[in-house]
Amino acid sequence: MKSDSPSEINSNESGSEVTEQVATPINEQGDTILTDENGEATAQSIAADNDALLEITQQLESLKVQLEERNVQYMRIAADFENYRKRTSKEKEELDLQAKRNTITELLPVVDNFERARSHLKPQNEGEMTIHKSYQGVYKQLVDCLKRLGVAPMRPEGQEFDPNFHEAVMREPTDEHPEGTVLEELVRGYFFGDRVLRHAMVKVAAPKEDGYLELEDESSQDQS
Repeated sequence: MKSDSPSEINSNESGSEVTEQVATPINEQGDTILTDENGEATAQSIAADNDALLEITQQLESLKVQLEERNVQYMRIAADFENYRKRTSKEKEELDLQAKRNTITELLPVVDNFERARSHLKPQNEGEMTIHKSYQGVYKQLVDCLKRLGVAPMRPEGQEFDPNFHEAVMREPTDEHPEGTVLEELVRGYFFGDRVLRHAMVKVAAPKEDGYLELEDESSQDQS
């Protein structure tokens, strides 16, 4: 009597033939693992899969490092470009302001002459008054134009002398004002925005000297 082997055809109770199926092992990725005659995965196949996985992992790490380097380079280039843009924009603004300052400075003597002429003109008749009004209209138009450009006159009378804004060209001894007080603006100064366009030439209060006071008292006594 012969014994049945697993690979032979067996008969069930009903007499039908059933073929035994041998399971084929697969890995986690769903790929079929090569097996030997005993149904075990060969060491060579596993080693090959591990090598492939290691290579892919190394490639991913290398790509991550490259990506980080590119990001750092991009951020550095972007920062350098932004600094360059700000610097060139500031330089352009400075050049524009300097061009305006130079142009306006050339016009200030014209304004000075207008003001001197206005202080000396004394219209005596209707014809002169007409000319005077026309002159005043031109002067006002010039002043309004300077205002729109950001030019503003200084008003230093009564203020303390400040060398950042004023230029002292005269000193007047007096006891009516503290020393260093601006008594009079001789040549008008101007601001251009928040900067000094032209310093004001002023007369500044100085303390009276003893000799000056004695001389003044003697002169008063002689007159009396």
